[in-house]
Amino acid sequence: MPLTPDARTFDAHRHIGRLPAYPFYGGPPVNPDTSARDQIADLLDDLDREGTERALLLPNYGVPVAGASFALNELVLETTAKDDRFVCGLWTSPRAQDAELTDAALALAGERGVVALKTSFLLGGGVDDPTSQPQIEKVFGVARERDLVVHVHTSPGAASDIDEVGKLVDRYGDDVRIHLVHLGGGMSAHIKLIGGRFFDWVEAGKKVYTDTSWAIGFAPRWLAAEIERRGIGADRVLFASDEPWGDHAGELARLRAASQNPELVRMFLQDNYTTLYG
Repeated sequence: MPLTPDARTFDAHRHIGRLPAYPFYGGPPVNPDTSARDQIADLLDDLDREGTERALLLPNYGVPVAGASFALNELVLETTAKDDRFVCGLWTSPRAQDAELTDAALALAGERGVVALKTSFLLGGGVDDPTSQPQIEKVFGVARERDLVVHVHTSPGAASDIDEVGKLVDRYGDDVRIHLVHLGGGMSAHIKLIGGRFFDWVEAGKKVYTDTSWAIGFAPRWLAAEIERRGIGADRVLFASDEPWGDHAGELARLRAASQNPELVRMFLQDNYTTLYG
């Protein structure tokens, strides 16, 4: 049955691919991402079941085995070529030891369906790490040249903290669109961003976007209330499931409940994806 306009959702951040089991935190080797998909048919079944009409697809990552995620760039390109419900982002790394792999990934940036470059400091490197600077400059340089979005992981503390990742917005956000995943990641980042920093960037003309995957319960509704109070930022927030690391049903329910303004919710669930990712 065709989806009604009100039922459609566009997912601005989900992953494909299976990763090797890994002994996280000193425990036994495990695969926590139990809903990971490596077959296009299975992924399409998920989208149909969820009511997801379109999606930005990214290589799965999270295991400190560099080649595993880089290898999945080919899978996201293959999937995007086979079904126009998808656009994709390519995995890149700021780590010096991954420089050749990142160069190879960036060489694919002109392929059909590529709209973003994904990077993360979760597995190493840093915004101010001198050894990461050449890779960071290349990623943002290619994004600028090809008008791609740079999709950056955020999480509390260390190199992925919003105090660190936010420096990328300050440095590159004038002419490169930057999607900060997870609304900064965690309580402190939510308060820093929603309490002012996110809106300061928007007012300053920075091309900054975010999604509410992983957001703590209070944050999406506070974000929506601040958008309406300030009158800016409605076009900068997207729905994202982060499957298989997130929970599509829960993320969708939380964002739908964030505001009683149907126009604002439609922007979050549909319109902003279309504007940012086409």
